[in-house]
Amino acid sequence: MKKHYRHEHDCLNCGSDLQGKFCHNCGQENLEIKESFGHMLNHAVSDYFHFDHQFFHTLKPLLLKPGQLTIEYMAGRRGQYLHPVKMYIFISLVYFILLFKGDHNIIRTDDQTKKNSNSEIIDAVKKDIAKDSSLSAKQRDKLSQTVNHVAGKAEGVKVDSIHAPVTITRTGDDTDSTAELYNRSQSKLPAAKRDGFFDHFFKERTLLYEQKYGKEQAMEHFKEDVKHNAPKVMFVLLPLFALILKITFWKNRKYYVEHLIYSIHLHCFFFLFSGVILLIQRILPASWHSFSDLLTLFVTVYTVYYIYRSLRVVYQRSRWRTISKMTGIAVMYWAMAIICVIGMLMVTAVTA
Repeated sequence: MKKHYRHEHDCLNCGSDLQGKFCHNCGQENLEIKESFGHMLNHAVSDYFHFDHQFFHTLKPLLLKPGQLTIEYMAGRRGQYLHPVKMYIFISLVYFILLFKGDHNIIRTDDQTKKNSNSEIIDAVKKDIAKDSSLSAKQRDKLSQTVNHVAGKAEGVKVDSIHAPVTITRTGDDTDSTAELYNRSQSKLPAAKRDGFFDHFFKERTLLYEQKYGKEQAMEHFKEDVKHNAPKVMFVLLPLFALILKITFWKNRKYYVEHLIYSIHLHCFFFLFSGVILLIQRILPASWHSFSDLLTLFVTVYTVYYIYRSLRVVYQRSRWRTISKMTGIAVMYWAMAIICVIGMLMVTAVTA
């Protein structure tokens, strides 16, 4: 569909004098303000397929030519390729959706249903106590008071049977039934006998999760919260990895942003390549597990080769020098990753 351009030569966006169809100052196209629905739709579709064209044009060097995309970008040949940050956001979003999709669904229990269920059990227990002729009136009163007390403090309490004689058991020790009781019991102990920082943190957060979601669903909720924070950890690792590259290849005299561009391209490759393999593995029948294992092995081998080759292309080092640098980078990267994961787990537990 033909575009309708204005006859005037002033940019409506910034006021600059135009020398062509696009403003040399702000880049806006000199189109008519009032356009038909067809022209508006055509413009939107053109913008979409421009992104689409850039994306697919970026795929070949990203997947099959290690390091070449970074070299092209740093040389200024950028118009035909997708911007690194835009590409990272899009690819990582798709990857994490594929990675976490369909693992399991958390069963959320309605609070009112819980209350109704508990009240039915308590009523049944009270009826059994009233019918039990072997109990004296004083014993009946005492048992009824116990049941009422349990009903009021239902957290961590389980009624094993609704038949007399009544048996009531707790899922843990009294001191460990809630985070509040646990902290209270710890405060009463001598400093030398109290749990250490990490033990105390772990036990306290575990009890808080169990209080909030119940013992059965606490771990599932925690895993779900961790999944939501995983992309944030990878986003933090990007600049850290670029810093590792800056330190490792300081003799190359590259700017930090150049290392960052390579870091983004490398992570995009991993997300895209792993995402495609993950999708293939999910489509394959369960009986093809041997082929799935071969795919996993292929991913590992090709990823290692890709990193090695891309480092050689971008940083221009010899084979053995590249291998030694690559080993050091891997150790530092995984150390950073472990620290970030631990931090993510602690943040997840605190903010739940």
